[in-house]
Amino acid sequence: MAHIWVNDVLMNRAEASIDPEDRGYQFGDGVYEVVKVYEGNLFEMEAHIDRFYRSADELRIVIPYTKDVLHKMVYDIVEADQLQTGHVYMQITRGVAPRQHYFPDEASATFTAYTQVSERPYENFERGIKALLHEDIRWLRCDIKSLNLLGAVLAKQAAHEANCDEAILHRGDVVTEGSSSNVYGIKDGVMYTHPANNFILNGITRQVVLRCAEEIQLPVVEEAMTVEQLLAMDEVIYTSTGAEVTPIVQINEQLIHKGVRGEWTKKLQEVFESKVQAAITI
Repeated sequence: MAHIWVNDVLMNRAEASIDPEDRGYQFGDGVYEVVKVYEGNLFEMEAHIDRFYRSADELRIVIPYTKDVLHKMVYDIVEADQLQTGHVYMQITRGVAPRQHYFPDEASATFTAYTQVSERPYENFERGIKALLHEDIRWLRCDIKSLNLLGAVLAKQAAHEANCDEAILHRGDVVTEGSSSNVYGIKDGVMYTHPANNFILNGITRQVVLRCAEEIQLPVVEEAMTVEQLLAMDEVIYTSTGAEVTPIVQINEQLIHKGVRGEWTKKLQEVFESKVQAAITI
């Protein structure tokens, strides 16, 4: 049976419950992380933990575990569920308190974590996906991986209704990122992506891909693109923990790279895969 961490107790998911006055439930007052598991191995776990703590710090939520203890807790649930390929979802909220908007004086953080089986999207790696342009209506602290995701949910729903896999967000004419991913354009042998500021989440996969680009001598310019510039790119890709490195071959009605994966994208995928395999063999 699948397990879940509820604070310090690893229990069967069927036994878990949520207090209706948990501030994560009422206000989205919390943060989360999603960690990829390859053949039972946690990928880039240290980076995910560091970002988890940073997000919590930005919301002034105290995580009641050291990073080493948290790492072991996540490893233990992967072992308990015998997860081979999939994800670990973990979140922490400010905790349970009578409903009021300002921070409660007496509240203890609520931590949860569980696993999910999911296969790697191999078909998308080669075939690519279609994306929809969508206005970015999210708040101005997208660098915090908070539970407040309604802007992303509405964008993803619009993409789903348009038979697209992702929504590419833009504030006015400036492209920011995907609804649950980072976005990049490659033009004349240079890769462009929005700088890691408050308008985007600095994805863990994004950080790995920037290292991959350096290895294949693909220059990277962290500079915001306009929608017009994005549509004129030779190749467009998006990355996330789940999507890994996936080409976008159509945006709205416009084909990118004639609707097929480009060579730079393929090279990035190959280097990324080498890092996955290295993590598996550790």
